Amino acid sequence: MPGHIVKSTGPDPDPTEFLFVSAEQRMLDQTKPYDPKKSCWVPDDREGFVEGLIQGAKGDTMVSVQLKSGEVKDYKKDVVGQVNPPKYEKCEDMSNLTYLNDASVLYNLKTRYQAKLIYTYSGLFCIAVNPYKRFPIYTNRAVKIYQGKRRNEVPPHLFAISDGAYMDMLQSAVNQSMLITGESGAGKTENTKKVLSYFANVGATTKKKEDEKKPNLEDQIVQTNPPLEAYGNAKTTRNDNSSRFGKFIRIHFAPNGKLSGADIEVYLLEKARVISQSPAERGYHISYQMMSDQVPYLKKICRLSDDIYDYNYVSQGKVTVPSIDDKEDMEFTHTAFTILNFADQERDDAYRLTASVMHMGNLKFKQRGREEQAEPDGTEAGDILGEILGVDSAELYKNLCKPKIKVGAEFVTQGRNVNQVNYSVGALAKALYDRLFKWIVKKCNETLETGMKRAMFIGVLDIAGFEIFDFNGFEQICINFCNEKLQQFFNHHMFVLEQEEYKAEGIDWVFVDFGMDLQACIDLFEK
Repeated sequence: MPGHIVKSTGPDPDPTEFLFVSAEQRMLDQTKPYDPKKSCWVPDDREGFVEGLIQGAKGDTMVSVQLKSGEVKDYKKDVVGQVNPPKYEKCEDMSNLTYLNDASVLYNLKTRYQAKLIYTYSGLFCIAVNPYKRFPIYTNRAVKIYQGKRRNEVPPHLFAISDGAYMDMLQSAVNQSMLITGESGAGKTENTKKVLSYFANVGATTKKKEDEKKPNLEDQIVQTNPPLEAYGNAKTTRNDNSSRFGKFIRIHFAPNGKLSGADIEVYLLEKARVISQSPAERGYHISYQMMSDQVPYLKKICRLSDDIYDYNYVSQGKVTVPSIDDKEDMEFTHTAFTILNFADQERDDAYRLTASVMHMGNLKFKQRGREEQAEPDGTEAGDILGEILGVDSAELYKNLCKPKIKVGAEFVTQGRNVNQVNYSVGALAKALYDRLFKWIVKKCNETLETGMKRAMFIGVLDIAGFEIFDFNGFEQICINFCNEKLQQFFNHHMFVLEQEEYKAEGIDWVFVDFGMDLQACIDLFEK
């Protein structure tokens, strides 16, 4: 769901129940039945793992286990895991667990999640489990809990990681990076937005006066979200507000730790979605926002009708999404353009270009007589397109049906059949949309370039999520490949280099191979 800043009236709600385990709950957890020798985890088809009591060994390889239902079953020895003592119930950092097995990790995350605790540490990392609803743990009141605190003094939270990065940057004067990774729908983009608003809060230059109308840098950094999401996010089968591009945001700070600017780099916008969607998915949000009638003059300047189904490029899948209010989001996008210093003309031109891509799907062509040559089948769509883009529609049709191409030193006219022309129109629509998106990012960067001294930065990487389909398109393969590379980078730094350090320090340590089997897959792609 697109996240927006909601001006609250009255005090912020109390976040403690979403951050701390209550004393009563602690008491209950400590009295949980537990037998250090017999309590065990065994695999289960429905739950993943269930708890049982070891009854005894059966031969060398099997173990007999009594389940909570009273049933006794035999399991292979190597699938039976040990259960952690009750003092580790809802443990904040899983690297402290006595027994680190899949079942214990899963159980710890699950019990914390059921107690509305969505963040848990695992060594240096912070794991977030998406609650699919809004918890009041990102308010100013929550920010105050984490500001300037050591990580072990406060409960796990994204803000603790953010504050750690900020403090490290100030103390060591070294740039920091945060990698936010997970599959599609895990909550990467939402968490990225929270990180940005945290830095905007901590590094705020001055308190804004109530009656001050001029947007400040903190607002502008946060307001890059609505336009980027409108143009780069869409509904997929996994996630109603899926980022279909990757972004790396650098937040720059002055030597005194105050905000001094920001810039955004974007990667791999999924262009195929501009002209085609599968039945359960939707195109980029902006088209549906523009059709919502929220901005009264918009349809007129864009020559749009009232029926989304008049535009084939954006109506092949879903056209509405229950969790998204296109009207409200159009309002956020429209306002954000102004806060980001887009001139009215520039903002409206962005809308016109978006509409021109929608109109391109209506260009129709037919075969001339018995020839292979394509010709326009009616020119209404082309005339509208010419008017919006400020080009001569007859020239447009001529260049699509009979383009001039350079052969050696001279130009020749190439004949095209209907299929070839339709491919060209699709390619033109995708390229135009891609350039529009990059232009919006460039304009945002110009606004976020304040001219103030940039001493150091914190970078936040939010990439499009991993998805597994029966049939992966080229763009999804690129996204999955990018995720694989990052996972490999993460494994290498976390496990390989860490263990080499143990060896260098003379610690008695048996090397653990953390399955670097991704490499074969990566090599295959890179060849």
